[in-house]
Amino acid sequence: MSVLKPGVVYGESYQTLVESCKKGAYALPAVNVVGTNSVNAVLESAARNKSDVIIQLSNGGAQFFAGQGMTDGAAAKVLGAVSAAQHVHLLAEHYGVCVVLHTDHANKKLIPWVEGLIDAGKAHYAAHGRPLFSSHMLDLSEDPLEENLALCAKALKDMVPLEMSLEIELGVTGGEEDGVGSDEDVTDNAKLYTQPEHVLAAYDLLAPIGHFSVAASFGNVHGVYKPGNVQLRPEILRDSQALVAEARGTAGNPLDLVFHGGSGSEKEKIHQAIDYGVFKMNIDTDTQFAFATAVGSYKDQNPKAFAHQIDPEDGTPYKKQYDPRKWLRAGEVSMAARLDEAFADLRASGKSLALN
Repeated sequence: MSVLKPGVVYGESYQTLVESCKKGAYALPAVNVVGTNSVNAVLESAARNKSDVIIQLSNGGAQFFAGQGMTDGAAAKVLGAVSAAQHVHLLAEHYGVCVVLHTDHANKKLIPWVEGLIDAGKAHYAAHGRPLFSSHMLDLSEDPLEENLALCAKALKDMVPLEMSLEIELGVTGGEEDGVGSDEDVTDNAKLYTQPEHVLAAYDLLAPIGHFSVAASFGNVHGVYKPGNVQLRPEILRDSQALVAEARGTAGNPLDLVFHGGSGSEKEKIHQAIDYGVFKMNIDTDTQFAFATAVGSYKDQNPKAFAHQIDPEDGTPYKKQYDPRKWLRAGEVSMAARLDEAFADLRASGKSLALN
């Protein structure tokens, strides 16, 4: 097994990690974060499980990281992502695991956000000899295929000199995530399934430029929906891999695939997707819920502390109970525990490539 230095991976080290996942038939959870509490919970669980991990931000998560009080929302989305990345760069090495730093769904209207981060990445690379992020995503799946791929090719050309990778989306992942997509029309329909020939077109255009991964849609949906409402078809991933391998004479599973909308998915279908070349599965809904339920439970257990500084009946001080470090820590612990489950489901436990 290859070994890598703990910390944020990029370029060749990122690709080494991806290949290890595919050859070892495991995948890494890609966890959306919104602040240092969620970042730290991810790192805590990854270190405990001796697994590498993917930390990512949506545009809204990045804006929240910068602070809702910042009046320039566009600037906040860039600055928040930069701040989060710097936090991860500082701490990941000390947690002893490899971390992929990524930005999540960016549709056409959010291309300026990605371009702002590429500019920040250029400055960071010039100063430190490494990129700020490992990869960015462009989700142009609702645009015509030719336009989708052309814009992705342009972005990848800008990112290659920074030793970065690009994630693209083909086919539409159902549901809505941070303003991208819609909660409507999540039932079985053709839009939720990527066409293998579209994947081949992406491979032909992007592979000569640099490294890229594909979020191919096989019925997956953001959020958690009523069982039976969404039909996952991992065989679409298998067929896409087979078409590219046969048409271009590559080895098996040439594509690096991403599974969006992983929360609530059947474990059997998750394992099938991994076997077909998925190295990354997004998880957000379940980790949000885990954090929230723990905070709610803490409040239920300490109701007076959230209503009074001092007990109105007996004068008991409640400072130790309402201290934010108490209930935020409860959220972190619960979120990290949910990630323990994710690492196990994805067969990633104990497989970190980091030097210890």
